[in-house]
Amino acid sequence: MTEPDALARDAEYAVVVPTLGRPSLRTCLQALAETTGPGPVRVVLVDDRPGSGRLPLTADVPPSLRSRTIVVPGGARGPAAARNLGWRAAGDVPWIVFLDDDVVPGPTWGDDLTLDLAAATAGTAGIAARIEVPLPTDRRPTDWERNTAGLATARWITADMACRRTALTAVGGFDERFRRAFREDADLALRLADAGWTLTEGRRTTTHPVRPAGRWISVRLQAGNADDVLMTRLHGRHWWCRAEAARGRLPAHLAVTGLGVTALGCALLGRHRPAWACATAWLAGTTEFALARILPGPRTRDEVLTMVLTSALVPPAATWHWLRGRLAHRTARPHAPYPTGKAASTPRPVARERLRS
Repeated sequence: MTEPDALARDAEYAVVVPTLGRPSLRTCLQALAETTGPGPVRVVLVDDRPGSGRLPLTADVPPSLRSRTIVVPGGARGPAAARNLGWRAAGDVPWIVFLDDDVVPGPTWGDDLTLDLAAATAGTAGIAARIEVPLPTDRRPTDWERNTAGLATARWITADMACRRTALTAVGGFDERFRRAFREDADLALRLADAGWTLTEGRRTTTHPVRPAGRWISVRLQAGNADDVLMTRLHGRHWWCRAEAARGRLPAHLAVTGLGVTALGCALLGRHRPAWACATAWLAGTTEFALARILPGPRTRDEVLTMVLTSALVPPAATWHWLRGRLAHRTARPHAPYPTGKAASTPRPVARERLRS
């Protein structure tokens, strides 16, 4: 194989898209088909929809990609398991690019990705894209829009992440105990760092629109507290610092929930004075939480109502999922050191490089 052929081979990539068949999949694939630069040698759609009798996903694939696209059944086991199925089914290509089905690759994405891959060193395990989250310009963003905007500053996000196949193989891919699209990326990043790899930020740009969400989305998202328990079991108490992840308000949620439960218990026992004291403290904590979410937002009637209602429900929901996680993951053990000799002897931050523009 000549040197140019070897270089071209090293820049080959496959795209893996886990999907629930959302309408955004068509937009994602159309943008991928229209981008400039070398295209993927293969596109793997992992159909993670539950049930049977579904419409085939091939209807969403643009004609220019159909000959290179395969669909793999995912079994509805979550994005971590779906990505593992996808990269293992992608064939023997040096790089796997994971895309979420609700992102939109930029118009020069293919060219920029080629430059990202060419700049990678032998120790580079992953190259993240620059994520842009469009927010409204005529008003302040809602709580949900601000939550989504946090993806733009996330250090390791598989919404658009190029991973070296040999690195994925070395650490065994994603941990399939993470059943939601939450923390499975941080877990992989920490394991790659422990095995001696580095993670970089590339120059390609991908847009992550804010998808529609219902009034109770913030309550449903509290299920991630169970995943945080698993992260602590696997990587220790200080994994937040190593992964540069936001700590969140769990300690405050536990305290507010405890005050509410204590107030109710005292009232049932006829101890009215401590019941009132705890109820007042619960109300103060809940009000502070609601104001912290209302003041940065648009302060419309619907947004204020949503924040008031969910601010009372989020703390007990967070507490419930945290307790559930402690029970479900009570037997989880820290990841064992990697036998390759690359594993770090002491915990360290995720190594990151920034590729020059």
